Amino acid sequence: MNPLTLDRQGADTRQSCDKPDGQAQQREATSPAAVEPQEDRARPSRRFRPLAWLWNKFPTLMVLGVIGGVGYCGHRFEWKVPKFSTLVGAEPAERDDWCAEHGVPESQCVECNADLLPRGPQYGWCREHGVSNCPLCHPDVAELKETPAVSPADLERAALGLSVEERARNNSVCKLHQRRLQFASLDAVREAGLDVALVQRQPIQETVEATGEVRYDPTRLASLSARAPGTVWRVEKYVGDTVRAGEVLAVVDAKEVGRAKTELIQALAQEELQRKVFSRLDGLSSQGIVPGRRAQEADAASVQARARVLGAQETLVNLGLPVDVESLRNLGEDEAVARLRLLGLPESIAAELDPRSTTGNLVPLRAPLDGVVVERQVVAGEVVDTSRVLFQVADTSRMWLMLDVRLEEADKLALGQPVQFLPDGSRQGVGGKLTWISTTADERTRTVKVRADLPNPAGQLRNETFGLGRIVLRQEPDAIVVPNEAVHWEGCCHVVFVRDKGFFDSDESFKVFDVRTVRLGAKNEKFTEILAGVLAGEVVATKGSDVLRAQLLKNNLGEGCCAAD
Repeated sequence: MNPLTLDRQGADTRQSCDKPDGQAQQREATSPAAVEPQEDRARPSRRFRPLAWLWNKFPTLMVLGVIGGVGYCGHRFEWKVPKFSTLVGAEPAERDDWCAEHGVPESQCVECNADLLPRGPQYGWCREHGVSNCPLCHPDVAELKETPAVSPADLERAALGLSVEERARNNSVCKLHQRRLQFASLDAVREAGLDVALVQRQPIQETVEATGEVRYDPTRLASLSARAPGTVWRVEKYVGDTVRAGEVLAVVDAKEVGRAKTELIQALAQEELQRKVFSRLDGLSSQGIVPGRRAQEADAASVQARARVLGAQETLVNLGLPVDVESLRNLGEDEAVARLRLLGLPESIAAELDPRSTTGNLVPLRAPLDGVVVERQVVAGEVVDTSRVLFQVADTSRMWLMLDVRLEEADKLALGQPVQFLPDGSRQGVGGKLTWISTTADERTRTVKVRADLPNPAGQLRNETFGLGRIVLRQEPDAIVVPNEAVHWEGCCHVVFVRDKGFFDSDESFKVFDVRTVRLGAKNEKFTEILAGVLAGEVVATKGSDVLRAQLLKNNLGEGCCAAD
């Protein structure tokens, strides 16, 4: 029990036994003898105060001690749980054979121990092709059992590919090509889901893509109207009919046609009369029977009659009814009238008509070119005039393709370049040639109109069909390509992961992939052209290569791989 508590209890007991009256108690409390015992009772509490303070602080001191012990053990054993034998001092701690940075046993890590797998020759940066350790200039860097030969065609292909357009550039001070990524075993490769593929040669195209629309060639599209106002007497062709140039599409009953034919008959008769008058007066004038002035007047009248014949003939020609006036001059009047009545009508129609009862106002509407009737806006008995389009005939053997090319890609185009077009909803494409490039950019879409002529002998292309067009900039029949998933962008360089040539030499061979910087060319749905960086026959990581990329990025954290050029 606390001594201070005992002193207080004793004092209370004494006070309860001695109960003086009120005045005595007051005197006792104010006397010096009463004050002195209270000071004596306070002295024991001061003696035990340090013990009480230690008792209250004991939990805090205990926690601080535990934290200090944990810190000492962590530093002592490198923050690893030590073996029991190490704690009791039975045996010394063993060194852990694992490289945490590269994920392989320390004794087998080729990055930490470069002598295990010496690096090949280092040639540095290739200014011509924009890669480090360029295989085109130094084929011995290729991960192949035998040093390959680089042909002049490969060098020309790379030069052409780099000159066609501006390619993505690699950083010349990038050190990624010096990195090697290693797996602990072949089982580790399989567990990572990594797949590989050969670098191979395949044909590939580099194109500019643009959406487009197929249209009729305006130079091969005819919109036909009646040559004179009138009534549609007969319709011969319908939409979809194939026609030849000169075939009759419809026949129009036009009063103006009958008037022109009548004027021609009258002009011919007047011309014949004036010719005879002049012939007679000219003979009489030469004999002096009549004055020469009358012969001259007759000659002038004859010339005017011939002019009226030519005028009437021209009127019929303008109406689409060419006529042979010389043949009519040799015919009698009735024969000339009969011939003019059915002028311009084909034999197939004229044979069905009675010349005596058929009107002479008929004028045929003919197709001006070979093609297909694509529009008809008339029926028999309808009143028409010269401003109304009755038929449209199009030659569909050749169509126009109008493409909208992005302004930044327009400089790559040139007349005569091949064009490939795949209509929407179709599996069969068609090819043509680029024939026109607009000099104006659309003010709203900022695209440039270009045109290609597309042959359409089978008629598979249809007017106003949309689709995707590709303008071919470059065709490579023997390009070096890799699958698209093999190529990665690391912020400053395009890289692929090339399998070491000794990967399968034995079970103990190091499972290493080299990082190789590359320059990219054309690309399609499956493959990417490599202009420089790898050679045909090498093996690159494809499916699952993101595992290698993640390891590469992890190792580069905090140190970076590039500096500013």
